[in-house]
Amino acid sequence: MHPWTLLLVSHVAAALASVVLGGYQVWRRPKGDLRHRLLGRAWVVLMLWTAITSFWIRDINEGAFSWLHVLSVVTLVTVTLGVVNARRGAIEAHRGNMVGSWLGAVGAMLAAVAVPGRMVPTYAVAQPGGALAFGVSVVLCTAVLVVVGAWLAARLDGRARRPHVPAGLSA
Repeated sequence: MHPWTLLLVSHVAAALASVVLGGYQVWRRPKGDLRHRLLGRAWVVLMLWTAITSFWIRDINEGAFSWLHVLSVVTLVTVTLGVVNARRGAIEAHRGNMVGSWLGAVGAMLAAVAVPGRMVPTYAVAQPGGALAFGVSVVLCTAVLVVVGAWLAARLDGRARRPHVPAGLSA
């Protein structure tokens, strides 16, 4: 088993956070508001980081690319198309790209956790306290991201609703 490097830890943390945040985004209502857009941008960064860092993680095939790297390429394409579709106003296509990307991430996460001999389950068995602490910290960080996103969205939305009063004039 290879050591847990900063690249690997950041990959696993981003993957876990993207699954949690993506699930929140899929089920939360309303869609398209400022909070959805801010958290969506954070989710896109997490997904892209997870996909890009995977190209330096090649332990399954002894240094060669594996079937998981195909999923990384598909993720890069579908997440990018999802952003493009949202900007163009093609909301159904955006939804399909993003939900599909999230489901792919969930599937990859299940494979990473369920396959014996992989680093995540091996670490969970060897160091259950450390694995639990890692998982809880990622979930808590994701929750903080959601709360900060909600607060920021409310603050920015409140500014947008206030009428602009030129300097020197009072309301």
